[in-house]
Amino acid sequence: MSKIFVDACFGKETPYTPVWMMRQAGRYLPEYMEVRAQAGDFLSLCHDPKKACEVTLQPVDIVGVDAAILFSDILVVPDEMGMDLEFIKGEGPKFNDPIKTEADLNRLLGGEEAASRLTYVYDTIKLIKEQLADDKALIGFTGAPWTLATYMIEGEGTKTYNICKKMMYSNPELLHKILVKVTEVVKLYMEKQIEAGIDVVQIFDSWAAAIEPSKYDEFSWKYMVEIADYLKAKYPHIPIIMFPKGIPAFLDKVYGNFEVFGVDWSTPMALAKEKLGDKYVLQGNMEPCRLYSQEATTECVEALQDIMGGKRHIFNLGHGILPDVPVANAKHFIAECHRVSKK
Repeated sequence: MSKIFVDACFGKETPYTPVWMMRQAGRYLPEYMEVRAQAGDFLSLCHDPKKACEVTLQPVDIVGVDAAILFSDILVVPDEMGMDLEFIKGEGPKFNDPIKTEADLNRLLGGEEAASRLTYVYDTIKLIKEQLADDKALIGFTGAPWTLATYMIEGEGTKTYNICKKMMYSNPELLHKILVKVTEVVKLYMEKQIEAGIDVVQIFDSWAAAIEPSKYDEFSWKYMVEIADYLKAKYPHIPIIMFPKGIPAFLDKVYGNFEVFGVDWSTPMALAKEKLGDKYVLQGNMEPCRLYSQEATTECVEALQDIMGGKRHIFNLGHGILPDVPVANAKHFIAECHRVSKK
């Protein structure tokens, strides 16, 4: 059975424009909070295939999205490379042993050794595929090497990125060694996700905007493209979505063998269409805070439909849904995307 979401990723004609939301399996859903409470903590939920499967499927059943996205976290990769990860309530993820030297990097596992430790992710995918409707796609994902490296070097989330950017300018050789090692793990991680059953890959570069445009290709994009090339050579039938957040200045320089470019909310969709619409299907890009108002949501959905004309487009938010958005408003967004784009 063909999946409308996969068809849309390849730019094929579809009966309407499909839609999903980043962070759609999450805290805005009371059902998610129930499962999370049973799991104990966030990382335990990621490590429990049965519960991770349950929360992956919730937004498909409750909100009506056209694709499920695997419930996991980008930081399971450095965690299984051997870093000491914990999620601190009210603060978020923290590595207690950030990378400062080449010796710190050398003690981490690489390649197959690290990727093969993520069995709970692959088990979750297999469970989801058993239960997901045949016409719905399952999106697997990874953080981009740069985004993963920033956490590994800074030790936690940051607003300034000064530790990893200090390394970028004062010790670029070490930063590239970190990025190379992470890239090798991510390639195999995504390959194993595909083998387990995912239909689409999305690579999130959440911290893309931290790099000045002239350095972006060297320290982030080329590694993302390398991952895409590796996967495309083996799995040409699996579409790849690239989502670098906050880089409108970089649109002219986008290249690579992938199908879908995720447009964040700070980038005008008309500009993205002008620069990239002929080369890539565009995904996005409603400002997530519009979900607080059904009127503001409808206004944006109609405007996006006018710009894209229902062609080579996937509806989504321009970043993740926020925890206090009413579920009724999320449902409204999905319904409006289907309404305005129905052929």
